[in-house]
Amino acid sequence: MKKLAGFAVLALLLFGSSEQVLAGNIVGKVKAHGVKNSADAVVYIDKIPSKQFAPPKKHPEFNQQNLMFHPHVLPILVGTTVDFLNSDDVLHNVFSPDPCAGKFNLGTWPKGQIRTYTFKQPNCTAVILCNVHPEMEAYVVVVETPYFAVTDKEGNYEIKDVPAGKYTLKIWHEKLKGEAASVEVPAKGETTVNFDIKR
Repeated sequence: MKKLAGFAVLALLLFGSSEQVLAGNIVGKVKAHGVKNSADAVVYIDKIPSKQFAPPKKHPEFNQQNLMFHPHVLPILVGTTVDFLNSDDVLHNVFSPDPCAGKFNLGTWPKGQIRTYTFKQPNCTAVILCNVHPEMEAYVVVVETPYFAVTDKEGNYEIKDVPAGKYTLKIWHEKLKGEAASVEVPAKGETTVNFDIKR
């Protein structure tokens, strides 16, 4: 009996589970017209009606450093709790005036401290501000699936390990707009979807 169990474990290690999910990657390039570069566009898969996704246990983080929010744009799965860290030697505040984010205000706190907020409303784009430093601005983009990516300055993006199937791929940018695209993700390998976004 022990030998059979050992063989089963060995087979699992060598060949993987028979229930292994077939998944591929979505890659592409976003060309942003009328802005200095193609960074900070969010490409994401729209809702999948038959699926529900649990938010990550590890909280993504906004860092307030050098009087800036890092990152500038943070896409998250609905229900995700975000950590806001102050790394500056001055007091910082975090608030959002957007109703979909509950018009929250976390108050003001010193260097080294973290305050958190959970984003519960799907399809919410919330501007993140600091009332101590009006020049500071960032965005949280709340989506319904964990399949999203943010473009680099050249406009490149990659969404990894997407279950094979047909989906609607959407794009968000703080100043520009683009059309949604249909995509069919292969069971293995990658498919390419490019976007042009403009005012």
